[in-house]
Amino acid sequence: MLLDDLNSLLSTPIVPDIQSNIAYRLASVLVVIYDTSPKIIMTEKPESMKLHAGEISFPGGKFNATDSDLLETALRETSEEIGLHISRDQILGQLDPVKTLNSGFLILPFVCILKEIPPLVSNSEVEKIFHIPLDPLLDTIMKDSDPDHNLIDEMYTFEYQRQIVWGASARILQQIESKIKH
Repeated sequence: MLLDDLNSLLSTPIVPDIQSNIAYRLASVLVVIYDTSPKIIMTEKPESMKLHAGEISFPGGKFNATDSDLLETALRETSEEIGLHISRDQILGQLDPVKTLNSGFLILPFVCILKEIPPLVSNSEVEKIFHIPLDPLLDTIMKDSDPDHNLIDEMYTFEYQRQIVWGASARILQQIESKIKH
């Protein structure tokens, strides 16, 4: 898969607000894909975090009242968490919002595709930054039928270096997998 192909497959109109009458807290993430051999950036949250400790996720976070919209949230959080500064005009699209099942967030994922990225530096909200080859990651998709989960959304998992990507992050990856592989 080439970056140009990904550009056309993942380009969508950008609507950086969610109209929801459900009592979810709003958040957004940035899906960054880069390199001629496409890689995706994901992070591992520290075990010390109150929410989502130790989980593999995308850079992003909760909407602040000072943010103009959810796109600004994703850009701000990505800059804070991994030191990657992306401008609004570098965003090529967004995916469908996903819910977290336990922490009560509704997350709007935005997509950015870059030829290259500078060295990244994590802050205290990030234990580790992953540069994951995209195609091999997407090939690990598993549909999870765990009866212990409340199935408000379909459950998927992905695997990278014996780490499991699950929950909202996996549902975001599943959307990418669906657009690319089908």
